[in-house]
Amino acid sequence: MLSECINSDKAYADCRLCPRECGVNRAAGQRGYCGMTDRVRIARCEPHYWEEPCISGTNGSGAVFFSGCTLGCVYCQNSEISHGGKGFDITPEELAEKMLELKDRGVHNINLVTPTQHLPGIITALDIAKSRGLSLPVVYNCGGYEKAETIRQLKGYVDVYLPDMKYISKEYAKRYSMADDYFEKAFAAIDEMVRQVGTCVFDINGIMQKGVIVRHLMLPGLLFESKKVIDHLYMAYGNDIYISLMSQYTRMPAIGKSFPELDRELNRAQYEALVGYCADMGIENMYIQEPGAVGSRYIPEFYGE
Repeated sequence: MLSECINSDKAYADCRLCPRECGVNRAAGQRGYCGMTDRVRIARCEPHYWEEPCISGTNGSGAVFFSGCTLGCVYCQNSEISHGGKGFDITPEELAEKMLELKDRGVHNINLVTPTQHLPGIITALDIAKSRGLSLPVVYNCGGYEKAETIRQLKGYVDVYLPDMKYISKEYAKRYSMADDYFEKAFAAIDEMVRQVGTCVFDINGIMQKGVIVRHLMLPGLLFESKKVIDHLYMAYGNDIYISLMSQYTRMPAIGKSFPELDRELNRAQYEALVGYCADMGIENMYIQEPGAVGSRYIPEFYGE
């Protein structure tokens, strides 16, 4: 159970927003697993063009990248903000203003990237922004490691859920993301997301207004694990959700020191085999990535000021 409603600053006093349930008093400056205090911290707030086509469209997605993270993925492309804490503090009022500025720039939605550790401030910001005319769909872009109870409290605030489903096996979840209960928590959270928003709805321009897209990043040498993830998603939800198969694994510096099995590029033939596997299963609602959509040029710059 959450100690306090997520739209209350008191939720920071005994923080249990994510499955880590650290219970620290972030309002008093204590830091739990995510590394954040009770101040909302962001690293970038700009139109973003590299999401799925129904999210980015032609005008871009209004992406707000939040600092900190509830996971510890060793291959994270955004480690300078997720693990390093790079970014700048912002008040809910200032965050609301940035959302409205994004709206004025013509973006298709407000895209909250890795937001869970900052939810109380984000909810306040959304309330302010909506009172000032924000009516764009809100996208909840997360790593999947969420509490179903937290997701349940987002009803009415989130229109599109964009979670990851990284692993089924405890072995890989623990080794690569420091969360051996990843599948259990992610499955329950995605169940709540699907129950909450229902089947996918698009506007006349093909921009998603409501629905769930589950991302899966294929890792080198783990075709069999990826097949397990796809099996589960399709058996559970059929074509009621979209599945986004990502081939953008980027080998980060020094990863070979502790994880030599990940110190290589993704085998394109294995990725194509996974795409064929999905097609043979009858999956219709699927996004795939073309060759070449990988590398540092696809990693956003984080201002940190």
